[in-house]
Amino acid sequence: MPEQETGLIVVNAKKIAGLVAIALVLFFVIAQPGNAANLVGNILSFLRSSAEAVITFVSNVFSK
Repeated sequence: MPEQETGLIVVNAKKIAGLVAIALVLFFVIAQPGNAANLVGNILSFLRSSAEAVITFVSNVFSK
């Protein structure tokens, strides 16, 4: 039975960690919406440039 109790503790810890993360994100968005928008914009810009780099790499590999 100790295995089941450990599993329940892990699941509860994951749920609590997820809820805390969501609460922190909501607090950040509500408290500093401008900074949150800039952060999202920076993340999207990074993802876009990363995707473009991968596309360039793949096209260079297959063009030679």
